[in-house]
Amino acid sequence: LWRLPEGEAAYKLALRLFTTTSYTPDEIHELGLAEVDRIQAEMMEIFAAEGVDISQGYTEAMDAYSSRPEFYYEDSDEGRQQILDDYQSILDELDAGLDAAFNIRPKAGMEVKRIPAFREKTAPGAYYQQPSLDGTRPGRFYANLYDIKATPKFGMRTLAVHEGVPGHHFQVAIGMELEGMPIFRRFSLFTAYVEGWALYAERVAWELGLMPTNADNIGRLTAELFRAVRLVVDTGIHHRRWTREEAIEYMLANTGMAESDVVSEIERYIVWPGQATAYKVGMLKILELRQRAMDELGDKFDLRDFHDIVLKNGAVPLDILDRIVNEYISSTRSS
Repeated sequence: LWRLPEGEAAYKLALRLFTTTSYTPDEIHELGLAEVDRIQAEMMEIFAAEGVDISQGYTEAMDAYSSRPEFYYEDSDEGRQQILDDYQSILDELDAGLDAAFNIRPKAGMEVKRIPAFREKTAPGAYYQQPSLDGTRPGRFYANLYDIKATPKFGMRTLAVHEGVPGHHFQVAIGMELEGMPIFRRFSLFTAYVEGWALYAERVAWELGLMPTNADNIGRLTAELFRAVRLVVDTGIHHRRWTREEAIEYMLANTGMAESDVVSEIERYIVWPGQATAYKVGMLKILELRQRAMDELGDKFDLRDFHDIVLKNGAVPLDILDRIVNEYISSTRSS
């Protein structure tokens, strides 16, 4: 956007629109760089513990780890059915392990489906479809099984959390079921809140011990790293005047993704300024608010109550969520 008339002002507005915060492009860029360093350092410790050679740096270590054959299913109809069965088992296990963190649960159920064959070649790796408003159809987690190599076992638990429980299914279905809300509030789509919650949910599942293995944690950190890199490249392209090639080079070096995937991602960010920054900004804002509540409430802090406050008001801009949490802190402290 920088090269267009009033492009710099337009980009700041795009960031305001998608993050629903007042963060500047430079603040978001530096935040991304710091998060990339932190996440990669955590991953390198795990790689070393798993016997991976880390002497050549992150990219080579990630390639070596992700190429292990035990992480992949058989490329057959039976292998694809096993993926669906395993996803359902993971979701059931997740749902049974959340009582310590959630009072509220969606009334709507959830099921795992394969993306239809006619769509899967150009569809994303997975997506969530909200339940019907009348409650006759459950929420659905659609998995893309076109390329068996695109579903490594170490990433499945993270994806099930993000798209399902307690990620998008909890947030979207609970929002739809809220009483006393006007209809537009029950369906409002603020990307930073919606995607920030799903990314935050991955962190919560790990904290609760629902990602018990090193492989599960690598899957979680890989997903978080991808969102952190987005902060760097989006602001790099539209604010710091990076070329397309510079952005591709940075993303290749810091994610371990295939070049074809990186190119399509970077081209998405070029034509959709700011949108890709919403995910990580949203997650970090929820974590910041949780830490604030913990610090100020001490023994009065209850994670279940905090999640009630975040979910029971529906999707809102992050600046509004900040005010909601501050009110929760004040009322809890005085009770």
